[in-house]
Amino acid sequence: MIKKFSVLAIIPARGGSKGVKDKNIKDLNGKPLISHTIINASRSKYIDKVLVSTDNIKIAEISKLFGAHVPFLRPDEISGDDAKTIDAVIYTIEKLKDVKEQYDILILLQPTSPLRTTQDIDNALEIFLESSMQSLVSVCKVTESPVLMRTISNNMLKKILNINSTIRRQDMPQFYRVNGAIYINYIKEISRETSFNDNVIPFVMSIQNSIDIDSIDDFILAEKFLKK
Repeated sequence: MIKKFSVLAIIPARGGSKGVKDKNIKDLNGKPLISHTIINASRSKYIDKVLVSTDNIKIAEISKLFGAHVPFLRPDEISGDDAKTIDAVIYTIEKLKDVKEQYDILILLQPTSPLRTTQDIDNALEIFLESSMQSLVSVCKVTESPVLMRTISNNMLKKILNINSTIRRQDMPQFYRVNGAIYINYIKEISRETSFNDNVIPFVMSIQNSIDIDSIDDFILAEKFLKK
């Protein structure tokens, strides 16, 4: 709880994974990938419940071992390759309401961001509550400026941004990307039209803590930093 607001953490973790088989429970530095997020969320001084939303029994069992709540499995219709995170979130919130559990704030934590720290989580919640805005998303600096990026259409290069690119790199504006690690919303404001990636308050994280696991190379890189 923070400033009298109750906080629910949801970690969405379906069983299907296209890039890396059983990615969410694959070993990372001696522990399943998802456990890093569960542990850091459980150490937060503000989060009241850490809940894993999954359709997979094995993920559920492992999540419980590391202290997460998994009171039900996600149904198949919101667990396939085309499933949207918002559907899993709304399903979870409604199921909790059925048993008289209601929360004020949602913090959505992807299990593929294992270097996101408890301090990141708590700092983000504090910034969210200090703002008058309704939502927050974590971001990090981009290492390649979109000023120099192009698309190709009809065999011609087209700028992504309408900015003069004949400027020194140090004079280019700083750009950020959504890193997928932290999303915070007031639960009463969430609907099926909610796009978490379009949340408005920025929470800037380091590039290292923003590593998102999508491939074996990402596992190797994340393990390198975790061993430091």
